[in-house]
Amino acid sequence: MAETTNHEDGRRPVVVVDNLHVDYKVMATGRKTFAGAYKLFDRRARGVRTVSALKGVSFTAYENESIGIIGSNGSGKSTLMRAIVGLTPATKGAVYASSRPNLLGVGAALLKELSGEKNVTLGGLALGFSKKEVEEKYDEIVSFSGLGEFMELPMRTYSSGMSARLKFAIATSKEHEILIVDEALSVGDKDFQKRSEERIRGIREKAGTVFLVSHSMRSIRDTCNRVIWINKGELKMDGDAKDVIEAYEQSK
Repeated sequence: MAETTNHEDGRRPVVVVDNLHVDYKVMATGRKTFAGAYKLFDRRARGVRTVSALKGVSFTAYENESIGIIGSNGSGKSTLMRAIVGLTPATKGAVYASSRPNLLGVGAALLKELSGEKNVTLGGLALGFSKKEVEEKYDEIVSFSGLGEFMELPMRTYSSGMSARLKFAIATSKEHEILIVDEALSVGDKDFQKRSEERIRGIREKAGTVFLVSHSMRSIRDTCNRVIWINKGELKMDGDAKDVIEAYEQSK
C-alpha cells in the first residue's frame, strides 16, 4: 500500500496510486497474403494479445504539489492520468483520491458547429457553473484565451491550437482540488504559455494539486516542483524536478 500519512511538512495526501497495473487486450488480425485477385488472411496469426501499459506504479501526491509526468511516447503517461481520473479501469491495484480529479478539457461538451461564445456557456455549465456564474466569468475566459475577435465564429473554423486555448481557458476558470493537464501547454504562443503556467501555479498555491503531462522540459521545469518519470509502464524515478529531468535527459 502506498504511503497515506501526511507529508513531513503537514500537507495531506490527495491522490494515492497503489500498485497500479493496467492491461489492454489487443486483437491480432493476422498477416495479409495475396492469391490472385483475392486477399486472404493467415488465421494462425490471429488471436488476443495482452499489452501491459502500467506495471505496478505506486506514489502519493500531496496538496500544493505540481507534478510533472514525463517519459517517451508509449510509456504509459496518458494511461496513468486516465486511470487517476477513472476513465481507464485498473487491472490490478487501485487509485484513491480525496475528491474527483478533473482532466483538463471539456472537449466532450464543446460543439464545433456552435460559436466560441456559446461554447463558453456550454463548457461552463458542464463544469457545474450556473448560467449567471458563466456570464460573470465570460470576459475573463475570453481575455485569457486571447480569442476575442473569433468568439462569434463557429468552432469548426478554429485551428486545433485555438480550440485547445479556449478549452484551457474554460477548464481553468474553475478552482480544482486535483487537476490533470495533458500537453495543453504546448499550444499557443509564448505569451499564452506563460499565462497558462502562471495559472497552474495559482491553482497549486490555492491548495490544489496539478499533474502536468508534457514533452516540454521547459514547461515542466517552470511549472512543477516534483517530477515522475514513467518508462515502459514502470515508475522509473520520482523526486525533485531538476534531478529527475536531468536523469531523463541523460538517458536519451
